[in-house]
Amino acid sequence: MGNIVVIGTQWGDEGKGKIVDLLSEHTDYVIRFQGGNNAGHTMVVNGKEIISHLIPSGIIQQKKCFIGNGVVVDPMVLLEEMNYLIENGINVSPDMLKVSDRAHMIMPYHKHIDMARETKKGKNKIGTTGRGIGPCYEDRATRRGIRFCDLLEPDVFAQKVETILDEKNFYLTKYFNSDPLDPQEVIQQFLDIKERLTPYITDVSVMLHEGIKSDKKLLFEGAQGTHLDIEHGTYPFVTSSSTASGNAACGAGGGPIHLNEIIGIVKAYTTRVGAGPFPTELFDETGETLQQTGSEFGATTGRKRRCGWLDMVMLRHTARLNSLTGLVITKLDVLDDLDEIKICTHYSYKGKDLYDFPASINVLKECEPVYETLPGWKSKTSNLLNFDQLPQIAQDYLARIEQLVEVPIKIVSVGPGREATIIKESVF
Repeated sequence: MGNIVVIGTQWGDEGKGKIVDLLSEHTDYVIRFQGGNNAGHTMVVNGKEIISHLIPSGIIQQKKCFIGNGVVVDPMVLLEEMNYLIENGINVSPDMLKVSDRAHMIMPYHKHIDMARETKKGKNKIGTTGRGIGPCYEDRATRRGIRFCDLLEPDVFAQKVETILDEKNFYLTKYFNSDPLDPQEVIQQFLDIKERLTPYITDVSVMLHEGIKSDKKLLFEGAQGTHLDIEHGTYPFVTSSSTASGNAACGAGGGPIHLNEIIGIVKAYTTRVGAGPFPTELFDETGETLQQTGSEFGATTGRKRRCGWLDMVMLRHTARLNSLTGLVITKLDVLDDLDEIKICTHYSYKGKDLYDFPASINVLKECEPVYETLPGWKSKTSNLLNFDQLPQIAQDYLARIEQLVEVPIKIVSVGPGREATIIKESVF
């Protein structure tokens, strides 16, 4: 087995956490390469639910985990998550977890600006989680960010905070009519946690390089989904980082030659949290059934997820962007009781057929899904262990997905637990 990248193919919430947890058993290192604590991965282990937001899911399998330079990290949230995992009997010592010294830190003013913007936009808000991820990536791009390596030099850290808060406070008070932040309070808040964080901070790129030379197997864990990618997603209703597989190399500090297998996680239907166009969204009883049966609530925000049929225009777009070598279908069991199941094969836009995902958000809003209707299998799949045990109609549904996206299905998930997993073709 080579090194594996796991990415979401839709708008996130596809079940990446479970699959990373599953694959971690066969790897040595697990690396998170983008996003922030706006992501949420839910794992169910021995009937117990564990949720992570920053620390890679592989920590549950007690694999060495890394937070790469492409991630923006709220140090306070990181410490809270570490405490939560420790309380659940999981080892998150510096021997098990490392944070890139080049990763940017989410500062208090990032969160203040994030929330103030959403409030000001009113009904035109984009649905941000308000955790400061976007403003932190902005500062990174404009070369005003504060990185973990800065925290190791207290004088440098203090000078940077004072300089940038002079500008941020003007922005907060004059444009948003919000309260300013005290630079000294912010500085002291971070210096108070410096000693605990210091053992975790390192050059992740170097450690990964040494691991590869030692034949360690690497698993790269993406956050969100491809259609939330800052460049290729449903802009501006996207996240602030590149969620595509190509960023696994850059966001971890390695070269793309080391990315051998790229696995796309596909929910057996489609969901979306927050605002933005959603061509196959269902507003009827079926949509409500998917939402309730699938327990579709965001792991990070608790927000109710919008539900719809599987969209192959999205999946073809994802397969091309990520060079997918295999698919994992999750939540197949949620479809068990449906009389019929639909697949969107293409869109209709002003009388024309569209097979490729449009860039324009206005075009996408006017796209009508064109469906194929397949019969439901009307039987329980959550207790099955082998692919051949699946009802033939369910196998036909999966075969049609493979045919339309031209990527083989390797794993099928039929429940939240590790045991509720069918290996169709090994990725190991």
